[in-house]
Amino acid sequence: MDNTAFEQLATAAFKGERVAARRLATRTDVSEAQALSQVLTLAAGAPGLAHLLAERALLRQRDEQRRMERQENAAHKLARRQAGRHPSAAWQGWFDGSAHPNPGRIGIGALLCGPDGQRIEISRRAGHGNSSEAEYLALTALLEAAKQMGVTGLAVRGDSQVVINDVNLGAARGAKGLEEHRARVQALMAALGDVELRWIPRHRNGEADRLSQQAAGHED
Repeated sequence: MDNTAFEQLATAAFKGERVAARRLATRTDVSEAQALSQVLTLAAGAPGLAHLLAERALLRQRDEQRRMERQENAAHKLARRQAGRHPSAAWQGWFDGSAHPNPGRIGIGALLCGPDGQRIEISRRAGHGNSSEAEYLALTALLEAAKQMGVTGLAVRGDSQVVINDVNLGAARGAKGLEEHRARVQALMAALGDVELRWIPRHRNGEADRLSQQAAGHED
């Protein structure tokens, strides 16, 4: 039996069959290749060795296909996770607003980062109001800064579900009392063109939160 034939048998054999063949070769005066052929012929039964080899080849093909599908699925999931963490837009922004107490002194914070290392921090007082107004003022300041920089593609993240939902739902379903803020933000977004606005949990909005808290803590 040549090496090619032996490799075909070895590839088709299960682990237990290869172990059995080695034991058979040790006990008898036959080569491992001959012993493996005997073991597989016995396993094949009436359909014969050729049928068994073809059947095992098909099983391997199916296993390989399933393995590749699992790898592709894993790659797609990873790509989706990475896309969520690192938006495709060239510019990225984060915003946060705070009111101390609520309503009370407003501090706004925002961070705007560009593809070439640009970094613009916004941290300032913005009068008095409630937390939703503070968040809207922070978002407005971020968008105004982006407009001044000539940004045309921007991914914006914030931890205020109230404001983000209010903007994304629009005037028909937006919150009462925030109409002027919403109109200003939507006008800025339209001027910038490609703006994605998405909610993130507070722990992933640390820089903007720090800037807003820093501003709110300043006394007149």
